[in-house]
Amino acid sequence: MSPRPKKVRTCQGKFCGRAFKPTGTPLTELRQIELHRDELEALRLCDGEGMTQEEAGQSMGVSRGTIQRIITVARKKTATALTAGHALVFVGDEDE
Repeated sequence: MSPRPKKVRTCQGKFCGRAFKPTGTPLTELRQIELHRDELEALRLCDGEGMTQEEAGQSMGVSRGTIQRIITVARKKTATALTAGHALVFVGDEDE
């Protein structure tokens, strides 16, 4: 039995770069952690815009539970990258 197809998620943010990394070290020398477009959007809405998970879910067209799962993963990836000095590489639908 195959998994359900991924639901389309509405992301509004335009990202000015493809990666966020520590200065002074080339990207090729850093461990790269992929942050998907929907994870970045969930962080932007909940943490940056101050929306509740319910509001963010409505904005992205998914359930509150889905936002909760997405944001948990996104926060862990972001915290790991910031505390360990890794690069966050943004990947989205256009990159896949």
